[in-house]
Amino acid sequence: MNETVICVVGNVATQPVYRDLASGPSTRFRLAVTARYWDRERSTWTDGHTNFFTVWANRQLATNVSACLSVGDPVVVQGRLKVRTDVREGQNWTSADIDALAIGHDLARGTSAFRRAQARSDTAAASTTRQTEPNWETPAPSSEDRERQPSQQAPEPALVT
Repeated sequence: MNETVICVVGNVATQPVYRDLASGPSTRFRLAVTARYWDRERSTWTDGHTNFFTVWANRQLATNVSACLSVGDPVVVQGRLKVRTDVREGQNWTSADIDALAIGHDLARGTSAFRRAQARSDTAAASTTRQTEPNWETPAPSSEDRERQPSQQAPEPALVT
């Protein structure tokens, strides 16, 4: 499959919005990417044009993004670029979305403390629509059960050679 995978360095422009959908968790935010160049006449760095991308994160990445990112954070985003055109109220609109594969803080501009994601608790697992695997094992009979019904114990299987 031919997809355009890009790596973009920028700042979080909007607060990440988390949604728990039927297909799993999803988070989106806007990313501002401003080109900078050296202006020889002024002998200073100058901001160029700012591009805005809507970044979409899914599943565990969505959960982690909503817990870690806030407006203004410098980030590095890697993902699939999706450019869409649409006609809204008679005007042509173009949007650039990134389906994120990986997102992290830009350590060239600050520090970050990494924490592994915690396993979901039983209360969190019960609140989702996903069903847990039932316990298929037969419970071992108690000593009282064995004393009451000794004749109903299953015979050991015979080995066939």
